[in-house]
Amino acid sequence: MNIRAQRPGRIVLRYLLLLAVLAISIGPFLWQLSTSLKGVGEDIYSYPPQFVPSEPTARNYARVADVVPVWGFALNSLLVAVANVAANCVGAALAGYALARMRFFGRKFVVLAFVLALLVPGESIMISLFLMMRSMQLSNTLLAVVLPGAVSALNVLLMRNAFAGLSYAVEEASLIDGANAWQRFTRIALPSVKGTIAVVAIFSFMFSWDDFLWPLIVLHDPDKYTLTIGLNYLQGTFASDQRLIAAGTIIAVAPLILMFLALQKYFFRGVGAGAVKG
Repeated sequence: MNIRAQRPGRIVLRYLLLLAVLAISIGPFLWQLSTSLKGVGEDIYSYPPQFVPSEPTARNYARVADVVPVWGFALNSLLVAVANVAANCVGAALAGYALARMRFFGRKFVVLAFVLALLVPGESIMISLFLMMRSMQLSNTLLAVVLPGAVSALNVLLMRNAFAGLSYAVEEASLIDGANAWQRFTRIALPSVKGTIAVVAIFSFMFSWDDFLWPLIVLHDPDKYTLTIGLNYLQGTFASDQRLIAAGTIIAVAPLILMFLALQKYFFRGVGAGAVKG
């Protein structure tokens, strides 16, 4: 059989596989969105399933906010996520630059320590973290939620790889012109790795926004609950009404989608540049 005759079939097969992966990836989200827009009189368990609501309504979102303080939970999550993003972008950039561009004793061992930190399950150090937060009198505070993930080992390694991939020529020229380490970092190195910084920002926001176990352990005041804990409470309260659960889920996912859409250009640039080189 001619090889050229097989190519259209392979292309069709690839597209079918891509469509299948796409359906598996975003299908549940689209179904939740559809459920959240269905009215009380519409059967969400009908067969065959009705994907498009016959009479779309946003009343379910208002009903969630009327009974559960979902916007207060969302504000707490936003504060935690923004603080986590700022801490990771600054801390990971500083640490990554030091590991990639500076020469000091034990640098390779520090890099190895960050790599080994990725192998430690977070659940194995929860008790130690809780005892540490309690000894610092930070238990039941949003600061205690932020601190354990303030500088992620993964983000440090991402920034280290991004800085290591930069050319030394411009930096050496600035060194001859009298630029110190801080000036080389802020004026030359940092603007060249905007893509990787966007990757770090997205990862930090996503991990802190979706975190459930650690806030559940360290927080006990409902006024300080993050959105993930609040959604768990929502499921317990409205277990018989899947429309409200779906509306709460969409409220939780929407900020992640908006942030990714805003930074997707820098995200893919950073994944293709700094996150691949070692």
